[in-house]
Amino acid sequence: MNWRRLSRKILFAVGLVVAATAFAQGNARLPTVKLNAGIHVITAEVAANDATRSRGLMFRERLGPNEGMVFLFGAAGPQCMWMRNTLIPLSVAFLADDGRIVNIVDMAPHDETSHCSTQPVRYALEMELGWFAKRGLAAGARIGGLPPIRP
Repeated sequence: MNWRRLSRKILFAVGLVVAATAFAQGNARLPTVKLNAGIHVITAEVAANDATRSRGLMFRERLGPNEGMVFLFGAAGPQCMWMRNTLIPLSVAFLADDGRIVNIVDMAPHDETSHCSTQPVRYALEMELGWFAKRGLAAGARIGGLPPIRP
């Protein structure tokens, strides 16, 4: 048996596992958009398809200051979020098409309970737990700069 060839194959396989794990743990970042909430600027990753919406912020260990994720849904409807495999506590704001906050829900890590919008919406914005409250943002406030939703 050629041990050198075998050891290269093993190292290659380990490298693939490490790369796949990094991707699965959400270390790969999505495209971002700049949003604003009054004077506050938000850098939000954009989750615009089933795969990115399903993954959301799973496996992330932290968010940077004023960082979050905006979810784009194809049709207005009651939208719900959960925290499967999500390690950090989050607040989610459900947003009307004009950026008006419909409602905000605080969510605990690993909680698989559905947290839903109180009205039909096409956007949701996840930020670190308490981000909206710390800035005095509640239902009725507006988030500007939302990306258009493509059919």
